[in-house]
Amino acid sequence: MTTYAIGDIQGCFDSLRQLLDMIRFDPARDRLWLVGDLVNRGPHSLETLRFVKGLGQAALTVLGNHDLHLLMLAEGCSKKRGDDTLDDILAAPDRDELLAWLRRQPLMHVADGFALVHAGLLPQWSVGQARVLAREVEAALQRDDYRECLANMWGSEPPSWRDDLAGWPRMRVIVNAMTRMRFCSADGTMEFRSKGEATGAPEGYMPWFAVPGRKSAGHVLVTGHWSALGLRIEPNLLALDSGCLWGRHLTAVSLPEREVFQVDCAKEDVD
Repeated sequence: MTTYAIGDIQGCFDSLRQLLDMIRFDPARDRLWLVGDLVNRGPHSLETLRFVKGLGQAALTVLGNHDLHLLMLAEGCSKKRGDDTLDDILAAPDRDELLAWLRRQPLMHVADGFALVHAGLLPQWSVGQARVLAREVEAALQRDDYRECLANMWGSEPPSWRDDLAGWPRMRVIVNAMTRMRFCSADGTMEFRSKGEATGAPEGYMPWFAVPGRKSAGHVLVTGHWSALGLRIEPNLLALDSGCLWGRHLTAVSLPEREVFQVDCAKEDVD
C-alpha cells in the first residue's frame, strides 16, 4: 500500500485523473491524502467532489478555505464571488448529500509523524494542541445547529491566538490559521492581505513555517493553499500547491518515501 499526498485540486478534475493514472492509483490498495480546496475556480468541482466522496476510505481530505466557502454559500452565510465555479454543485440533485459529506471532513489529520492541514499552524501550537483545537471546529460543523457555526466562522479578527479566547473569536483564529494563513509574525499574528512568494513577506512577518522555534516542527506538515510558494519540500514541510489551477502542475508525493509525481495542468482545466 502507498499513501499519496496531493495538492490543491480546486475542481481540476481532468488533471486529477491524469495524476492518478500516472501513479497507478488503486483504491483497493492505495490511499490519498488531499490537502483541501477540492472545489472552486476550476471547471469541474462537482465531478471532483463526487469522485473523492466515492473513494470512501481510500481518500482522506481536510477542509480548505474554498471548501468552507462552498458550505457557507450553500447556507446563505457567504456571498457568491465573481470567480466562483460552484453553481453545478449547488444545483445538483445530490447537493445535500455532497455538502453533508464535506461538512463532516476533518480540519486536520495526524498520523505516522505527518500532520495534514490546508494552510498551516500557528507557531505556538504543537501538533497535539492543534489537533485538539481542530476537533472543536469539526464538532461545531457536525452539530445540528451547524449553520450558526458557518455564519460566524469568517473574518480576519482576532488576528492572533490567546489561550483564553472563547466562542466565535476562538473558532475564527483556528479556522484562519488552518485554512487561510500564509504569513505571520514571530508571536503568531497573522497577515491575510499578502499572497505572493515567500520572499515577499510584509515587514515584521515571515512565512508561517519559517518562524523560529515553532512548536509543530517535530512533525512533517503536509499543506497546500499557497500556489505562489509552489512545491516546497523541506525536512518538516511538504507544501504541495503547485498551481494546477493557474496552468502549472498538480503534484502528488508518496509518504513517507517523498517521491514526487507531477502532471501539467490539463488544457480543459485552465480554458
